[in-house]
Amino acid sequence: MAEWIYFIYPSRDDFAATITEPEKRVWAEHFERLEKLLVEGTLIIAGPTLGRINTGIAVFEAPDEQTARRIMEDDPTISSGFATGELRGFKVALLRGRDD
Repeated sequence: MAEWIYFIYPSRDDFAATITEPEKRVWAEHFERLEKLLVEGTLIIAGPTLGRINTGIAVFEAPDEQTARRIMEDDPTISSGFATGELRGFKVALLRGRDD
C-alpha cells in the first residue's frame, strides 16, 4: 500500500480565527470523515499547522494515485470549495513506536 499526503489550503490566511458558521459545519464534517478514515486504518496522521496560515495535512494509505486523489477530492473542505487540496506521494521514513 502506497503512502500519500495531501495539503489543505483554506481560502484565506487567519482562517481559524475568522471561520464562519457554514465553514465550521464543513470543517466538522471533515473531522468526522478523518476519524472514520483513522478507524478504517487508512489515515496515518492529520492536523493543521498553527499560526496565521492554517495549512492542513493528512497522511494516509491508498493503493494508487487515482484512489488517493479521490480521497482528497472527497474531503468536505475541498469538495465544498472552502479549501483547495494538493496531493503528493509520501513515505513515512521514521515513526515513533514503529522505528524506535
